[in-house]
Amino acid sequence: METLGITHDLYTYNIVINCLCRCSRFSIALSVIGKMVKLGFHPDVVTLSSLINGFCQRNRVFDAIELVAKMETMGCKPDVVIYNTIIDGFCKNRLVNNALELFEQMDKNGVRADVVTYNSLITGLCSSGRCNDADLLLRDMVMRNVVPNVITFTALIDASAKEGNLLEAEKLHEEMVNRSVVPDVFAYNSMINGLCMHGRVDEAKQMLEVMVTNECLPDIVTYNTLINGFCKFKRVDDVMKLFSEMSERGLVRDTVTYNTIIQGYFQVGKPDTAQGVFRRMDSPPNLRTYSILLYGLFNNGKVEKALVVFQDMQKSGMDLDVTIYNIMIHIMCKAGYVEDAWDLFCSLTDNGVEPDVVSYTTMISGFCRKRLWREADELYRKMHEDGLLLL
Repeated sequence: METLGITHDLYTYNIVINCLCRCSRFSIALSVIGKMVKLGFHPDVVTLSSLINGFCQRNRVFDAIELVAKMETMGCKPDVVIYNTIIDGFCKNRLVNNALELFEQMDKNGVRADVVTYNSLITGLCSSGRCNDADLLLRDMVMRNVVPNVITFTALIDASAKEGNLLEAEKLHEEMVNRSVVPDVFAYNSMINGLCMHGRVDEAKQMLEVMVTNECLPDIVTYNTLINGFCKFKRVDDVMKLFSEMSERGLVRDTVTYNTIIQGYFQVGKPDTAQGVFRRMDSPPNLRTYSILLYGLFNNGKVEKALVVFQDMQKSGMDLDVTIYNIMIHIMCKAGYVEDAWDLFCSLTDNGVEPDVVSYTTMISGFCRKRLWREADELYRKMHEDGLLLL
């Protein structure tokens, strides 16, 4: 543009600055601002917003605060969007007290907080385990005629449920409905999770039915939560009904779904059914799947099958981690195959895996069970040499 003799305006500069901030090239963006000031253009709220957003996305929240202070001296006052961006940045970095201080400063500067401001603060407080403070903030926003939305209530319901305060979660859900705020899938999932955590799985299933009646489509998280809840209470027949229902609703079962069901069948003493589900998986098994499979077979008295599965894993060239090796060392030691466990332990480094505290303690325990005191003592000393022994 300069080569063609086309003059720049503030709009042009703001576009360039925004692009530079999105690419994290803040030093160039600041130099562009310096140039535009020299040419008589004054940065406006749009200019400031681009820089603030860029800083906050890169977790440079204190740089954003410093920039706001500088821009204020130039007569550029931050608006609610800029305050919201920084408050959200503080909350996402778990600096909730800083966010609350800025919230107070915002009020003193005559900038009215909106629902976005409150949602960031409430979510931040809930994530920090400060549910009571979050609830006080909800009352504050209502008093100031800021209408809470589904995001506000979902954050509070989810936090209350996870803290074990299901009664409060139910009250919040009721308040949300009374305020004509329509729950979304996240709100329903939070309630279903809370009910499942407290063993109220039948009520959780009823919540799913309410959800469908209200034309809110359940997602994979809804069903995985319910399946996990029913599995914990060994109600595998109900689990398979949910499993079939997922397919009817067009939901693709993921690895988490299968892992939960496989574990559920092992827990009720049906290892053959668990293996059948494993073989029918239409999503790729992960290391968690194999951990469940190995432990499940062992706990159901099928040690030899567990060993075969492990051998197949090794032959497949799968990238095994220390957790899988620890499980196998544990199984071998418990089954009396201590020499095989020791051979596997010794092969860890060759396989690119460093033994951890669990590896050592499991192997030492195996030696002790066989009364191999000298071997156990030598490995204990080796553990100390490797810096894994906590004194």
